[in-house]
Amino acid sequence: MRRFIVKHFGFALLVGLLTPCHAQETAELLAGFSRSELTIATPDARLHRFKVWMAVSNAQRERGLMFVKSLAENEGMLFIYPAPQVISMWMKNTYIPLDMLFIRADGKVARVVANTTPHSLDTIESKEPVLAVLELKGGTAAKLGIKAGVTVRHSVFTRQ
Repeated sequence: MRRFIVKHFGFALLVGLLTPCHAQETAELLAGFSRSELTIATPDARLHRFKVWMAVSNAQRERGLMFVKSLAENEGMLFIYPAPQVISMWMKNTYIPLDMLFIRADGKVARVVANTTPHSLDTIESKEPVLAVLELKGGTAAKLGIKAGVTVRHSVFTRQ
């Protein structure tokens, strides 16, 4: 019995040590990105707050979440473009599944692509002009009821 407890305690300790390491690794990988906060209003009248890294330059948008191995439940990356356009993305060198929210200039979500496939070279397209793309941890959209038509609140979006 003692051996079983020690073995599982050791595993729990190892898991506990790995989690902060991944968070620190993520912070180091994204050190050149500024941070911001945004809110998503879902149809059930709830507001969901996220801390996001901002990808605003061409180099930042090209890099995105490549090589990141974990995201917290309330984290993501907001890709902002100079003007609304049809956006195409892929998952090259991306280690975790992501939910991609394609967002119009007014903050309304035009399209959600859930649980993208890590390392895939398949093109993921907005299908209409959008100003931004929000990437969240895979499964977040389904868990929180985020779908096309919901509103993302952030200073980059115009209010109508």
